[in-house]
Amino acid sequence: MPDGHMTQSPEGTSRRRFLQVTGGAGVGLMVGFTWTGTSRRAEAAAAAAQTFEPNAFVKVAPDGTVTVLIKHLEMGQGVFTGLTAIVAEEMDADWAQMRAEHAPANAKLYNNTAFGPIQGTGGSTSVYNSWTQLRQAGATARALLVAAAAQTWGVPASDITVSKGVVSSGTHKAGFGELAAKAATLPVPADVPLKDPKNFTLVGTKLPRKDSAEKTTGKATFAIDVVQPGMLVAVVQRPPRFGATAQAIDAKAAKAVKGVVEVVEIPRGVAVLATSYWAAHQGREALKVTWDESKAEKRGTDAIIADYKALLPKPGQLVTKEGDVDAVKGAKTLKAEFTFPYLAHAPMEPLTCVVKLGKDGCEIWAGDQFQTIDQMNAAKTAGLKPEQVTIHTVYAGGSFGRRATIDSDYIVEGVAIAKALSDTKVQGGKLAGRPVKLIWSREDDIRGGRYRPLYVHGMEAKLGADGSVLAWQHRIVGQSIMAGGPFDQPGKPDATSVEGAAEIPYTIPNRLVDLHTTTSSVPVLWWRSVGSTHTAFAVETFLDELAAEAKQDPVTFRRKLMEKHPRHLAVLNLAVEKADWAKPLPKGWARGVAVAESFRSVVAHVVEVSQDDKGRIKVERVVCAVDCGIAVTPDVVKAQMEGGIGYGLGAIMYGAITMKDGVVDQSNFDTYRCLRIDEMPKVEVHIVPSANPPTGVGEPGVPPLGPAVANAIAALTGKRIRDLPFAGSVSV
Repeated sequence: MPDGHMTQSPEGTSRRRFLQVTGGAGVGLMVGFTWTGTSRRAEAAAAAAQTFEPNAFVKVAPDGTVTVLIKHLEMGQGVFTGLTAIVAEEMDADWAQMRAEHAPANAKLYNNTAFGPIQGTGGSTSVYNSWTQLRQAGATARALLVAAAAQTWGVPASDITVSKGVVSSGTHKAGFGELAAKAATLPVPADVPLKDPKNFTLVGTKLPRKDSAEKTTGKATFAIDVVQPGMLVAVVQRPPRFGATAQAIDAKAAKAVKGVVEVVEIPRGVAVLATSYWAAHQGREALKVTWDESKAEKRGTDAIIADYKALLPKPGQLVTKEGDVDAVKGAKTLKAEFTFPYLAHAPMEPLTCVVKLGKDGCEIWAGDQFQTIDQMNAAKTAGLKPEQVTIHTVYAGGSFGRRATIDSDYIVEGVAIAKALSDTKVQGGKLAGRPVKLIWSREDDIRGGRYRPLYVHGMEAKLGADGSVLAWQHRIVGQSIMAGGPFDQPGKPDATSVEGAAEIPYTIPNRLVDLHTTTSSVPVLWWRSVGSTHTAFAVETFLDELAAEAKQDPVTFRRKLMEKHPRHLAVLNLAVEKADWAKPLPKGWARGVAVAESFRSVVAHVVEVSQDDKGRIKVERVVCAVDCGIAVTPDVVKAQMEGGIGYGLGAIMYGAITMKDGVVDQSNFDTYRCLRIDEMPKVEVHIVPSANPPTGVGEPGVPPLGPAVANAIAALTGKRIRDLPFAGSVSV
């Protein structure tokens, strides 16, 4: 569909009508489960009487193509491929006949089962929460096609085989498309058997990605590609300090810019609308706004860090308590403090949405990550009901969590601008109903976006004479991502602040973890791997310090503490085996190791670093081992590990959002430095064979990368890095 348009299915429709509404041919077949509705065709009355869950995932067209409706956002992580492969496997389809498209925004049909009654993508849950659901969808589609063939040919269903999209029995053969019309009239079975994983022919194999061709040829639709008749382009001038609001607006010079159509105030700033992006940009440059900063954050990052560190000596909210750390006496005590900066997400495609607002409804085109939350927030802004908001999900060029906002920041801005145009005070209301394309520049996002929170950690451990870890105390200070949002649990510690620290794969008899949750006007958000981005670093580098103090090899030290965690131990062993841990390295080289579990997957990295004659550190090689359950698409798993390594390496080396008197210093990739292509190390990825259901891969490659590099640098130079990014501590 050229503009990414999809129409939401109305409730109370028939299966046939749902097929038609969502773009399938009238003689096609759509399959979901627990579907309820009234059929238009008498012969489908029996099928309509069945009770199905209100989900629909599979369409079979007359030409034999099979389209999988993907409820998750494809933002480069490969869900169009992985989720389609699950359905294709159970259908015994040919990979060439498979297609994928974004599902409509409808939580009743397409909720993320890991989130609850919310449609959204995040937490590396796409394959994890869809695994059984899509297997059942594919198996049900296959069963209906087999039943259609059995009736058509007058043979028992048990005599029918399906292979690569061809249904056969003796001399009878038919493609899926030939059987689709008949299958659509049959009652949907309440229960269907699923394949034994040992019989998989597609899952676990190398498959061409379903989004590559469109992206390579330029046919893929992103929000910036969407064009609507009469559309205006908008940019927003936002306050330089977080928490400030517009006090006075002088739009005279902005409106004088050729192409500028209007200037409107919205709750989060002042929008300039024009006939092109460049005109809107130039108009914003000419716009003069006086800001009320009475409630703005005016501290710089140094002051914020100092305030956080002042909390480290004080007990925080209890997170984990095992044994009694204070009861351990006479042991050698080691302490460390760590500082982690604010981090921008910096996806390659900055935020964009298109909004078309009418009196009775609102349409939004976006690379939408949290459809349900965005529907609710857009409806509230527009004065509509959530069901009156239709979201057309299109491709997104990366996210790393940035598009999964609780307050729907860019979506709400787009709706607020469209709503402002309907005000009769704005050109007498003549602009009402004109579509608006809101575009954030990279500078907009880096200066005024959402960040991984700044954190400070305090660590303390006690070692026995034999090098055993007798006690472990971990205190964390930082902002809450969850506070005030739909996932908030008042009175409980923010799980995103302490994940990766609350539970660790090391058996220590006395352990205490607590948290100080701070407040600030600086907007924060989950960032790829969320809490584990900082907790894994603190845990794994501090553990290396303890191993060094105990005069033990860091791998041997971990193995002893991991005896009750065989999954982590297996991943560690695979990584060190493939990295030849015991093999000597050239002079000026060293290795480091780290292990972390996040999003139900376990990843270990062994990193090799070198130092040249000028003292510059370079990461030469990363050997990765990952246990992610069944690897549905191994190439995608490897790509995500490689991408996580590159993304994480850039962040630990250079990434930092800093502020002076509350104003962000960085603006684009010249000042918010990312990893460059010649800095990417050689990467090897090894997947632990598993028969367990799939777990996350989009994020878990990030957490152990930083500590593995830091541990390698410490092994090489003797210098322990406790303040990120590394560029402030070593020459890189």
